[in-house]
Amino acid sequence: MGTVGINFGPINSGQGFDVASTVSQILAAEQAVEDPWKSQLSNLQAQDTALSKMGTDLASLSTAMQALTDFSGIFAAKQGASSDTNVVELTSASNLAVAGSHTIVVNSLAQTSSQYSDKITNAADTLTGSLTVTIGGQSQSLNVTGSTLSQLAASINGASMGVAASVVTDTTGSRLSLVSRTSGAAGEISLSASLNDDTTSTAIAFQQGMQGKDASLNVDGLDTTSASNTVTGLIPGVTFQILAVSANANVPVQVQITNDNTSIEQAFGNFVTAYNAVADDIKTQEGKDSSGKPEPLYGDPTVALLQNQLTQGLLSGAASGSIKSLSQLGITVDQTGHLTIDGGMLDSALNSNFSDIQGFLQNANSFGSNFTSVLNGLSSSSTSGAIYLALKQNSAQESTLNDNISNQEQRIADDKSRLTEQLNAANQILQSLPDQLNQVNQLYSAITGYNTGQ
Repeated sequence: MGTVGINFGPINSGQGFDVASTVSQILAAEQAVEDPWKSQLSNLQAQDTALSKMGTDLASLSTAMQALTDFSGIFAAKQGASSDTNVVELTSASNLAVAGSHTIVVNSLAQTSSQYSDKITNAADTLTGSLTVTIGGQSQSLNVTGSTLSQLAASINGASMGVAASVVTDTTGSRLSLVSRTSGAAGEISLSASLNDDTTSTAIAFQQGMQGKDASLNVDGLDTTSASNTVTGLIPGVTFQILAVSANANVPVQVQITNDNTSIEQAFGNFVTAYNAVADDIKTQEGKDSSGKPEPLYGDPTVALLQNQLTQGLLSGAASGSIKSLSQLGITVDQTGHLTIDGGMLDSALNSNFSDIQGFLQNANSFGSNFTSVLNGLSSSSTSGAIYLALKQNSAQESTLNDNISNQEQRIADDKSRLTEQLNAANQILQSLPDQLNQVNQLYSAITGYNTGQ
């Protein structure tokens, strides 16, 4: 601790001294106590930054791993193709679909039942009477009093009678169109109408526009029907549209359902990229920064644990059929600790051993299951994760250091107030000494008659 001196010149000069500067010199020693605390706090905060980046990159790696281990994810997704999209067009293939080839012959398309009214020359004419619509054995009636065609259509739609009503108008007049809301034979409209034009006193009749019919088709040799031209369930997990009748029943449309290898390969690529980001985090902390100082986590046991666990995790997991390791998928570790991926080898493995690869990632005690457990044990989000625990430990130390610094600052503030008050009082005494000496001299002269000024 340094020595603090007070320079106030000759004692009878009245010069005094600089109180603020003197207080600062005295308190500097107290403030120096904080230096090791602040240094340690800075180091811990630098560690937090490095640990948080590792935690973020581990979370990205977990997300990439989850895409490969999700039972309803990309391994369940399917793609489809039709050999003749003019006849059959695939709409979707869900995770219930199974890769394979199917044949479809379309004999006839589904039709939706419709009815239309006689023509009314003046759309402003009103109608009166009743209308009964029967679909699938269910009948609904509507009484009509002085309604135009547009008003009648709105009333029918509002009554939910199982048909969509609209007014069709051309240069010769207007008609009321009724289209069943149920396609196929089950939606056939049976109509009973007793309507009259109030203006012309003409009865308004209805004619059938389209008969409700089911589509007829053959799927994989099985004759079947569909109420809609959008067909779901005839091929498990697959929805397709039939657009036209097959030109030749002996030449069926070929529908191919395949696994989504493109998305799977992209997911493996994301996994490799995410893993390499974590590997870079580890490698960075093993060296020195640009100024030659060790990185914040240099020699930290958390980094060593992270590296060991990830390395062992890559080798973990029981075999699934013919797939025993990542290397069989074209994924290997190079000399820098990075993963590399051979796209051609991966694609070939997916084409020849798809189910084994899926099992390698998703079975109990598989690589995917074990590596996911490793990541959970290292993460910053799990309360038992290594990164989480390291950050928590740092946080506790930082809290103690901040309390120490805060308490010391309070002591310094209290000492500053006390010293300033005391030294100001002493300074006032020093500054008043010349006046006091002068008073003594005057008193002495008055008593003795001796002039001290001579």
